[in-house]
Amino acid sequence: MATLATFFDRFTAAKIADQPAPRPRVLDPEDPFEVPLFPNEDVYFRVKHIANSGVVRVADPAARKVCWRMIGYSFVLAMLVISLLLPTLYELMAGYKMEALRQEKQRLELDRAALELQEAKLVSPARLEELGRMQRFVDPAPSSVVYLENKSDHILAKK
Repeated sequence: MATLATFFDRFTAAKIADQPAPRPRVLDPEDPFEVPLFPNEDVYFRVKHIANSGVVRVADPAARKVCWRMIGYSFVLAMLVISLLLPTLYELMAGYKMEALRQEKQRLELDRAALELQEAKLVSPARLEELGRMQRFVDPAPSSVVYLENKSDHILAKK
């Protein structure tokens, strides 16, 4: 970049030579104990009190139509967006319901397995034998078993 600056100085040097050299800017010596100026210290604002109590608003019939039309378009747009999102919402709700039904099925299967285990414990031969002894049920002796004859079936059938 420094080389470009010297290159461009060749073309502009002739024009500048005709003009007098600018006078160097001399800065006033700063007082080290003086407070510096604040930004925008020289700007003054004047407060003007305005009373709009005497101003009457002019009714614009076209603005009323525009407002109602905008409300209608907004309502139609909202209904369109809702109708487009409704299938997705229904699918989401169906997914939640399916998952709830799966969890309920799993819970019911666990309950069923627990009940089957409880039933198996209650109807086990060892348990039934224990209940029989507690209630004094005893197996009859082979000599006390009475077998019914089939003759009585024929007699009842004839009547």
